[in-house]
Amino acid sequence: MTTAFGNTSTTDDVLGDIDLSGKRVLVTGVSAGLGVETARSLAARGAKVVGAARDLKKAERATAQVLADAANGGELDLIELDLASLASVHACADALVAEGKPFDLVIANAGVMASPFGHTTDGFETQFGTNHLGHFVLVNSIASLMAPGSRLVNVASSGHRFADVDLKDPNFEHTPYDPFVAYGRSKTANILFAVEFDRRHKDRGIRATALHPGGILTELGRHVGDNQLEQMIQQINADLAAEGKPPYRWKTIPQGAATSVWAGVIAPAEAVGGHYCEDCQVSEVTDGHISPVSPGVRPYAVDPENAKALWAKSEEMVGERF
Repeated sequence: MTTAFGNTSTTDDVLGDIDLSGKRVLVTGVSAGLGVETARSLAARGAKVVGAARDLKKAERATAQVLADAANGGELDLIELDLASLASVHACADALVAEGKPFDLVIANAGVMASPFGHTTDGFETQFGTNHLGHFVLVNSIASLMAPGSRLVNVASSGHRFADVDLKDPNFEHTPYDPFVAYGRSKTANILFAVEFDRRHKDRGIRATALHPGGILTELGRHVGDNQLEQMIQQINADLAAEGKPPYRWKTIPQGAATSVWAGVIAPAEAVGGHYCEDCQVSEVTDGHISPVSPGVRPYAVDPENAKALWAKSEEMVGERF
């Protein structure tokens, strides 16, 4: 699929003067970074945005610009959501269902990265529980609000290349814990969730996709030390040089959020449904050694059977069937 957009495109480049009046969007993680910019760019074009965040006071401060830029009837309403607590997830979903207003777009943006070993309120490994299981329950619990023509966009990462999901030991009960392996598992799960959600709902005209926003310096990296980050960039640049490519460049936050709004609003649904995107394009499946920042998605992350198995395991872990 051809596109005029790429890795330097911003949310404003992608959305241009499109009118989103009357559209209703749920964005998780609107207390910082990509979530705030995603909400801003949509509300600025008339969308009614429901922003979910664990810390509502922080979200209120962070989204002042969202309200300032809202136009053509654009709105922002905040709702409490702690993805590390299924009780909070259910409370959020129940409130949205009780309100009964449909969503045209759900962007599962919130997440944690490379956190120390720990558990969610319900005993799940922190990253898998927060990044995947919390969104898995939330989205499935509000699926009835997603009208034909709506989309689910899961913000995943090229970090999915660190690891496939481990359905035999998702909580690291028998495996030595590595923060980036855990992150990789959770991001692979984000992609596989989109693959299976798309398969289950496309007959209703609802499509799902996942994406890598790019490397952006946001609060997400707060668990990664400066020395560790510098070493990672040095290795990435060495890999890029071996591929004959220029050194790595960070994206700005508006550039990082661009693929979310592109996949959710601009790209043809049939083109992105069930696929993984980056740099405002659908990615190719790649195997073998490539730089962590080179384009491509690992085969295991878009494998339909792997996606079905993850869905079944996720239902088992949360004690619900969807």
